[in-house]
Amino acid sequence: MKIGIVCYPTYGGSGVIATELGLGLARKGHEIHFITYRRPVRLAHFDANVFYHEVDNEDYPLFEYPPYDTALASKIVDVVQYQNLDLLHVHYAIPHAAVAYMAKKILLAQGRYVPVITTLHGTDITLVGNNRAFAPVVEFSINKSDGVTAVSQSLKDDTLQLFNIQGDIRVIYNFIDFERFRKTNKEHFKKIIAPNGERIVAHTSNFRKVKRVEDVILIFKKIFEKVPSKLLMIGDGPERQNAERMCREMGLCDEVRFLGKQDAIEELLAICDLFVIPSESESFGLAALEAMACEVPVISSNSGGLPEVNIHGVTGFMSDAGNVNEMARYAIDLLQNEEMLARFRTNALAQARRFDIDNVLPDYEAYYEEILEKSVFKVV
Repeated sequence: MKIGIVCYPTYGGSGVIATELGLGLARKGHEIHFITYRRPVRLAHFDANVFYHEVDNEDYPLFEYPPYDTALASKIVDVVQYQNLDLLHVHYAIPHAAVAYMAKKILLAQGRYVPVITTLHGTDITLVGNNRAFAPVVEFSINKSDGVTAVSQSLKDDTLQLFNIQGDIRVIYNFIDFERFRKTNKEHFKKIIAPNGERIVAHTSNFRKVKRVEDVILIFKKIFEKVPSKLLMIGDGPERQNAERMCREMGLCDEVRFLGKQDAIEELLAICDLFVIPSESESFGLAALEAMACEVPVISSNSGGLPEVNIHGVTGFMSDAGNVNEMARYAIDLLQNEEMLARFRTNALAQARRFDIDNVLPDYEAYYEEILEKSVFKVV
């Protein structure tokens, strides 16, 4: 198949999954065309079956903001026409699903029907989509998609509750590439971070308010009071400054490292003993899954799709979002119990293997075939 993938090219979960999906499909012989405003961060190497089409969004004095939606729609039409794509797979409802509908109508006027599959990733529904300014467009573009998938059952339930969805939403879980995410021997690196054998705790996110980054610092402070430890804060975003201020006020600057955005995150996870993700909202919890694939147990909230990934008392522990004391207590108990920690490491890897990309890719391929078979030339 010739598949066009429209996504955000950033470090966020939707962009990462979209890119890894495309690369996985390319390895299976499909021709993949990425359409976005910048090369996706995970698209680092040449692949004979992967093509990248950059959206040129020029700035004109007439416009206060460059019209990216229009530029993207035009680029989609161009790529579908000249690359003869079989279908479009757009990730994130705003604006990609709406723009794909516009492109589909333009192509239809030219006698070409291209089916569109929309994958919902979370904040496009629970935060952005729930905004009354965007809600009508989100609902319309979902309903006008030829196929819709959600990355967790929790997200599907939220979507059906928030919007009047007329068709089916297929749950196809996020996945992990074990060629990349696996525990490797990085003892030399670990000694640099924790020279005295301290436990290493990690958090990775886009540092938005919904991730409750300040809770990570509060949890770590309680851990540090009981267990010699270091904290790696991986990623960047609007809440980083507040977290850094908290570390200065609590005297934790020597124990916490803010590492910013990292491409080789698997090398950092390979040296960690515990991963903390206390999010207020999490459609799936890809960051937790990446940690588990590297045999790192998880302390998380029980929000959204996290219970579908992190099994309480097996791969880690869960608490209500904001319950810092309980999360810290679970973390301390785990880090102080070598036998339990080893068992949880093994369990985390076993759970992560359920989401191996090799298990999920056939689900997407089958869904593509299903949508292509259903698609007929029609005026929508």
